[in-house]
Amino acid sequence: MFRFRLETLLRLRVAERDQRRAEFAKAIRAEEMLRSEERKHQQEQVEAAQRGRVLKSPGAADVDAIMHTHRYEVVLAAKRRQLAAQIAQVQTEVERRRQVVVEADRQVRVLEKLRERQAVAYRQQVSRREAKQYDETAALNHLRRKEVPS
Repeated sequence: MFRFRLETLLRLRVAERDQRRAEFAKAIRAEEMLRSEERKHQQEQVEAAQRGRVLKSPGAADVDAIMHTHRYEVVLAAKRRQLAAQIAQVQTEVERRRQVVVEADRQVRVLEKLRERQAVAYRQQVSRREAKQYDETAALNHLRRKEVPS
């Protein structure tokens, strides 16, 4: 019966790889959330700009509303800049975690290949041993037939 001596290490590496994959997925979700928020702020900024154009159109201008819209546009622009910086940081973290997952995958594959090679070597050894036993049995039967006159 083949038994891979590093099975415990393989299980640990698989668990570590799974944990790294979960961390990678979490980072991707964080990036998606930030991008969603960025799109929302972009849409709000477009809407605020449209409101500002409407308020500045000829006619009775509401200076307070224009100032409020302008301040809101400035706040949205600042939030978008802040989000862009956060997205850049998260992208760096996503790439780092991607590399960690790749390395964890590589470590698992190395151990799995080793296990497979050892299993093949074990099966070959068992086959050779069985063939040797069959040869010895055949040789003994042949000798017995020669010793026993019929």
